[in-house]
Amino acid sequence: MPQHFDTLIIGSGLAGLTLALQIADQKKVCIVSKRKMNNSASSWAQGGIATVLNSEDTIDAHVADTLDAGAGLCDAEITRMVAEHGREAIEWLINLGVEFTREENSETGYHLTREGGHSHRRIVHVADATGRAVQKTLAQKIREHANITLLEDHIAVDLITSKKLKKSSKNSCLGAYVLNNDTGKVVTIAAQQTALATGGAGKVYLYTTNPDVSTGDGIAMAWRAGCRISNMEFIQFHPTCLYHPHAKSFLITEAVRGEGGLLKLPDGTRFMPEHDERAELAPRDIVARAIDFEMKKRGLECVYLDITHQSADFIKEHFPTIHQRCLELGIDITQEPIPVVPAAHYTCGGIVTDNQGHTDIENLYAIGETACTGLHGANRLASNSLLECMVFGRIAAQQILAAKPQPSITLPHWDESRVTDADEEVLITHTWNELRRFMWNYVGIVRTDKRLSRALHRIHMLRDEVHEFYSNFKISNDLIELRNLLQVAELIVKSAMERRESRGLHYSKDCPELLETAEATILTPGKNYSLLDNKHGH
Repeated sequence: MPQHFDTLIIGSGLAGLTLALQIADQKKVCIVSKRKMNNSASSWAQGGIATVLNSEDTIDAHVADTLDAGAGLCDAEITRMVAEHGREAIEWLINLGVEFTREENSETGYHLTREGGHSHRRIVHVADATGRAVQKTLAQKIREHANITLLEDHIAVDLITSKKLKKSSKNSCLGAYVLNNDTGKVVTIAAQQTALATGGAGKVYLYTTNPDVSTGDGIAMAWRAGCRISNMEFIQFHPTCLYHPHAKSFLITEAVRGEGGLLKLPDGTRFMPEHDERAELAPRDIVARAIDFEMKKRGLECVYLDITHQSADFIKEHFPTIHQRCLELGIDITQEPIPVVPAAHYTCGGIVTDNQGHTDIENLYAIGETACTGLHGANRLASNSLLECMVFGRIAAQQILAAKPQPSITLPHWDESRVTDADEEVLITHTWNELRRFMWNYVGIVRTDKRLSRALHRIHMLRDEVHEFYSNFKISNDLIELRNLLQVAELIVKSAMERRESRGLHYSKDCPELLETAEATILTPGKNYSLLDNKHGH
């Protein structure tokens, strides 16, 4: 039997949990979490949340910094709206019990740090583990709320729409098919409103700071359902991911550079002043390209981030998580520099939404990293992501609470009658590894037309294999993720091919100039052909 809820939220990061807590007193809510609730990019966020809190700083300055980082592609109205709602979002977290790092003698009572691209200290944080502290607080509230059903270890397969069911000419979201990873069974969930809060797609790349769950599921599902997707060429590569064979996806927060950390070559020479007058505090795209340039030019496996000029006490107080993790790997950051490489970090593009989180499909919302609201433009400013999650989570909540009830429609069951158990699971692993490696090599920090066309050719070959596999065998978590990653990879490559300039995070050797007019790249299903249609007969 289908399960029925007022609101279905797919994803359990900060955006999804914020939305859930804002509506749960009045709505029956279901949260679908692919792993456990704390396994999200939000939990891994170290730096903090950018918000104007003291009198030296202004909303205008925060807006200007965001627009400057976004390289002409930010929506100015959205940017101002998000900046203006920052303080109330932070106060909401404080009221829920989040204990931000304090500073007794400061105007606000809180320690504010500064990161690349910011003109002021405005990052409120919990030491160097802000995301984990915020998620832990919200997760506890979620588990205590009687109106919230949490489905952990479940992955959404596809959205159910009226257009797919041929129930209406107007496309409306009716719920989703969701795989229970423990039982292997697909459950049908009907909902008045559905919100995609599934995060980004960093796992499409070989090196990423993202958790394993970041496979672009929401973007792929929305595209298949008929939503436009925008600006997927703008993948932010964080300049400083710890380089160590056992340090899977460990980020070295930008705040290390904000507190005076210097990037150096193996011989101890600084190189950032040659690339930008802001040196280590330049926006992420510039720093990542500079590191990539130096590594390729000199044949280096990594560069080094040095904070040893600060006292050991200062380092341990401000960066306890990083200090401890590096010590476990034999690196004492109070005495020696940290080996770092750039890694895929944030998906600036995503599902096109308006200023209230609506997508192109009625009763379907997208919030957080999976959405493209217009805030980040061609490059996200540091610590604006958690802010966006909360602001849009709260705004979408207002829309959902005000929505009129919809007539219920009987949804069909998932049909497995024509599929069998998979015979060669190894195909999934091999394809995943191949995809991530060629995306890193061909669609990374620096791109060429030749590399992009090679990548697209490979994607199409792999797509055909996976399409056949998906059509004939019972689905699994890994197969769903691979299917979504192939879809997202194609959207990234197609978007990159359409941009005939270098702007923000997209740098092309064939089109190194900046065009006078900044325009978003928008892909439309049908017009820009769709991949991997669902063949499970529902």
